[in-house]
Amino acid sequence: MSSPMKTGPPETGEASKNESSKHGSNLNRGISILDLILRVIATIGTLGSSVAMGTSNQTLPFSFQSFQFRAEYNDLPMFTFFVIANSIVCGYLVLSLPLSIFHIIRSSAKISRIIFVIFDTVMLCLLACGASVAASIVYLAHKGNANANWLPICQQFSNFCQRISGSLIGSFFSVIILILIITSSAVSLSQI
Repeated sequence: MSSPMKTGPPETGEASKNESSKHGSNLNRGISILDLILRVIATIGTLGSSVAMGTSNQTLPFSFQSFQFRAEYNDLPMFTFFVIANSIVCGYLVLSLPLSIFHIIRSSAKISRIIFVIFDTVMLCLLACGASVAASIVYLAHKGNANANWLPICQQFSNFCQRISGSLIGSFFSVIILILIITSSAVSLSQI
């Protein structure tokens, strides 16, 4: 005797599980594509900030016999830290692109997403520290500090100050992008 076969529609519980898993997979794939785009944008922002700060220097046209008035980024260790921090984050973002592409292909990968969240958070902290330290020096360059007898130098070194201010904008923009990347990774992990 053979057992009777069920030929009717699948049970509603199985259909809803398949539908929600398909929806979660499509959502994760979309988040992975967004993650890749944001990583490319953050890479460009940190690279631009490093290059802009690392190449900023200005020499005033007037000088004395053996003394020139010159401003360079490496005159201040805070700017050097800024360049190093942006370079490290840029390098990390470039190295993370293949794994981000892997997440588009395999949207259900969980462990690598957790690793991403950890390293992205570390890079966010490093980038925010570098940008904050440099921002304090840029503020002093623009405004000075009368209590400490530090005069603002941006009236004389205007090109230098424009470049370092522009590099700060790119770096803080990358901080915001990294926050969005971490948030999207967390949303993606909640869907797995």
